[in-house]
Amino acid sequence: MTTPATARETILGRIRDALALAPAPDVTVPRDYRTGRTLPEAGLLELLTDRLVDYKAEVHSCEAAETADVIATALHDHGARRIGVPPGLDPTWLTAYDGEVRHDSAETPAPELDALDGVVTASAVTCAETGTIFLDASPDQGRRALTLVPDLHLCVVDASSVEAGIPETVARLHPTRPTTLISGPSATSDIELERVEGVHGPRTLVVVIRTDV
Repeated sequence: MTTPATARETILGRIRDALALAPAPDVTVPRDYRTGRTLPEAGLLELLTDRLVDYKAEVHSCEAAETADVIATALHDHGARRIGVPPGLDPTWLTAYDGEVRHDSAETPAPELDALDGVVTASAVTCAETGTIFLDASPDQGRRALTLVPDLHLCVVDASSVEAGIPETVARLHPTRPTTLISGPSATSDIELERVEGVHGPRTLVVVIRTDV
């Protein structure tokens, strides 16, 4: 006795039959994106800050020598006494922090990440036009779970890694690396448009922009 075909099998079979009768023509996908946009650093960082604040992120600017103090103050202000960091984070960034620091690894279970007060990471590249920070799982950024489970994410952005638009930003990413895009703290809205933060990731995003690197 023949088993009746499922709706999925029926649909896929019809698609295969249609393609066999009329093969799809070769299509050239246009790649002439608008590229090469630049802005003076001051204007670029001003635009980025405006977008981040509009997304309800907390933004601090500092010189490289002030990084540790700014990070420590921001963590203290948010009551973060126990933080997680990726294994390759610059250790000098935490010299002024007096709380507990835990280095993440692939073996660290999600409940332990959830018990952290926050996480500190670097970033790969950032788009000023959209206020989007890109992480690529490099050693100073860590795995995706580290930046999604804790309720606070403090992310350091070097001014030299900020690009004007998305095409310029994507061009600096390695295509084989896993990429996480961050545009403000995690948020969603229900049918009544009531905004709820922290549903899919950190409730609070703090961005430290280092202006002289």
